[in-house]
Amino acid sequence: MQIQSLADRFCEYSRYIRGYSSDTIRRYQQTIRNYSQFAKVTDIEQVTSDNVRGFFFHGRTENDWGVNTFITYHKSLVVFFRWCVGEKVLPSNPAEEIEIPKLEKKLPPKLTRQEALRILEVVYNYPYKYKFLRYRNQAIFAVFLFAGLRKKELLKLRFTDVDIPNMSIFVYQGKGSKDRIIPIPSKLVEILNNYLAERKRLNKTCPEFFASLNHNIGLTNTGLKRLVELMSKTSKIKFTIHKLRHTFATLMLEGGCDIYSLSRMMGHSDIKTTTIYLAASAEHLRSQIIKHPLNNL
Repeated sequence: MQIQSLADRFCEYSRYIRGYSSDTIRRYQQTIRNYSQFAKVTDIEQVTSDNVRGFFFHGRTENDWGVNTFITYHKSLVVFFRWCVGEKVLPSNPAEEIEIPKLEKKLPPKLTRQEALRILEVVYNYPYKYKFLRYRNQAIFAVFLFAGLRKKELLKLRFTDVDIPNMSIFVYQGKGSKDRIIPIPSKLVEILNNYLAERKRLNKTCPEFFASLNHNIGLTNTGLKRLVELMSKTSKIKFTIHKLRHTFATLMLEGGCDIYSLSRMMGHSDIKTTTIYLAASAEHLRSQIIKHPLNNL
């Protein structure tokens, strides 16, 4: 049986039965395609432990895969071959025999408080041609730094998801297909109100919260990418959207937020994912070490 036809069926199952996101489906498709091309496999009967192992060995030694890349490819093939075993087209799962390299325990990259303030300052004071861009772009970066949204969550944010009177943002079907509500501080409310006034003035009626300048549609992924690159270059601070999310988490801890509440706001399935920010926040750790009972001797 052709492996590509099985991959198509598997992706349909993952999308419509398991409810996986489009990004996950694309990752499955790319991984299966890369393995098939490397191993010169066209039929599922040609899959062996040796050529699967060779695929991963080649990736690490020749393609210079990092540990995270290795694990991502491994998870994808494990799930696909497990499905194939369930469909009785494979006798066993050859990917489960592959040893996984130890994951490096790196602290999440973040900005300092001064750098975060600098970015907000640069975004607001940039010489825009249109006033709408000033308030919209300020609101975008403020949402990243004050609410910790992911890139896709911000682009999917709907006008009705932002509840100004109740000072909250509703994230519909975030990562892992989870809904969550994020309370927002008064400073972010003020920034969002400024943007909403400009949005109303230009008669933007698209369902997306963050609108494009030239059309009555939501901000695109490409538009957001260009904006981040521009502000990184202008501020002379190298950052990504995910780095802004990490910054939100560490600043919240430094401000005294408890780990459970932060985990809920971040949308983490496991609180262990959130605990890494405890180590990333020197200020938070410093505030705890003074509680040592011998400190007052």
